[in-house]
Amino acid sequence: MAVLVPAGAAMSGAYSSAAILGEELSGSETLGGIAASGLTVGSALCAVPLAKFMAVRGRRPGIAVGYLIGLCGAVLCLVAALAGWYLLLIPGMMGVGGGHAANLAARFAAADLAPEAGRAIGTLVWASTFGAVVGPTLSFGPAKSIAEGLGMAELAGPYLLSAVLFLVAMALVVRFLRPDPLVVAGGVGQMEDRPPARAFFGPLFRDPAGRLAVVAMMSCHVVMVGVMTMTPLHLRDGGHELELIGFVISLHIVGMYALSPLVGRFSDRFGPRRLVASGGILLVIGSELAAHNQAGESFGVFTGLFLIGLGWSCGLIAGSALLVETFSGPDRVGFQGMADMCMTAAGGVAGVISGFIVAVASFHVLSHGAMVLGAIPTLMVIIGALSGRVRKG
Repeated sequence: MAVLVPAGAAMSGAYSSAAILGEELSGSETLGGIAASGLTVGSALCAVPLAKFMAVRGRRPGIAVGYLIGLCGAVLCLVAALAGWYLLLIPGMMGVGGGHAANLAARFAAADLAPEAGRAIGTLVWASTFGAVVGPTLSFGPAKSIAEGLGMAELAGPYLLSAVLFLVAMALVVRFLRPDPLVVAGGVGQMEDRPPARAFFGPLFRDPAGRLAVVAMMSCHVVMVGVMTMTPLHLRDGGHELELIGFVISLHIVGMYALSPLVGRFSDRFGPRRLVASGGILLVIGSELAAHNQAGESFGVFTGLFLIGLGWSCGLIAGSALLVETFSGPDRVGFQGMADMCMTAAGGVAGVISGFIVAVASFHVLSHGAMVLGAIPTLMVIIGALSGRVRKG
């Protein structure tokens, strides 16, 4: 929990500045968006290599390496801001994505030795709230002022702060994550000669529980990223003030993180499958409310974004707990890394496609499509339960 505060702030602060800096350096909103999407791409690319490294070396060095990659990425972004080189910003944000991949891996580290995986994962996701909320505030406030005081461009400030915070997170992990939870759990030293895709992708999707866990994580992430990305533009087109748009996004973040400990406890008590199904229902209701919200109105999108955030929390936490429950052997880290790669890659695609859908159709079409995708995990749980009853009968 202590590590996720600075690391989460480092990631969210860098991400919140990327599109603005990218547009400033390139003169193009599209290129600014591409720079910001580098974080998701980098997270997807780093998920499996970090998982393999952890399976060989342990959680402590693996998470520390992820934060080191994030630190290097933040430094590249800082150089891009100082030198005015847009092309450095994309690999820099991909490096920051490596820090995000380490943040995702930390939730599994919490579950390595926990008797109740859902509760442990929920608590770690909840701890992410503080960093996610504080990061942009620090980046556009004190960090910007410090950069100006040092004679730097004001948008260099967020990346200077991000580099420092990743360094702090890395030092905390190296110093205090002892004993290494994965070493104690007996999950180290099993993957030296196993190529990740061949070893884990097929088995992960062939196992019914593994398939449900990954689909739930992918579905909630696609709906969340797709709808949230385009909501500010939808509300701005309706003439809403920036303050109200910011409040909508903040309420969405509250839905994502604030109830995570409760979601984790419910997952342990009622079973992750039921929480996966509940999360899908919340995604459907939230997307439908957003779909029927006119640009000049706000209540529907307020409620819809909150429910989508809560559905995301259910899908991520219950899906992660189901992964821990299903793959508990020495190769668990490989399956976890593959699942995170699938989730972050799907979110990256959603972020790009959502803008295209809104451009050629409308925000309402996007939200209706999100509603369909959100229903998939719930339908999988229902079909699985009915199939089990038929076999028993």
